[in-house]
Amino acid sequence: MLIMWRHTGQSVTIDDHIELEVLESRHNKVKLGIRAPRSVTVSRKEEQVTRSENITAAWSIDSTTIEQLLTNLSRTSVNRLTDSLPAPDNQRDYPAYPEKD
Repeated sequence: MLIMWRHTGQSVTIDDHIELEVLESRHNKVKLGIRAPRSVTVSRKEEQVTRSENITAAWSIDSTTIEQLLTNLSRTSVNRLTDSLPAPDNQRDYPAYPEKD
C-alpha cells in the first residue's frame, strides 16, 4: 500500500487516466473527487463487502424457501394492487343530490 499526504486541492494520478483530488478535509473525514473513464468502476469498499455478503447469503437459501418467498410476495403485491383500485361503479357510494324540480 502506498501512503501519501495530500492537502485540500491537491490530487494524485493513477495510471495516467484516473485522478483523485482532495476536495475537502475536516475532522476525521476527507471528501474526494474522482475523475476516471466511464469504463472504470468506482465504488466504496463497504458497498463491495455488502454486495459480497448478500450474494453469499442468497446462495445459501434453498430453492423451496425462495419459491415460498416469491409466492408470498406476489400475493401481497396483488392484494395491495387490488386494495388500491377504485370500487366498480355499481359498488360506489355516490353522494345524494337533491332532485331538480
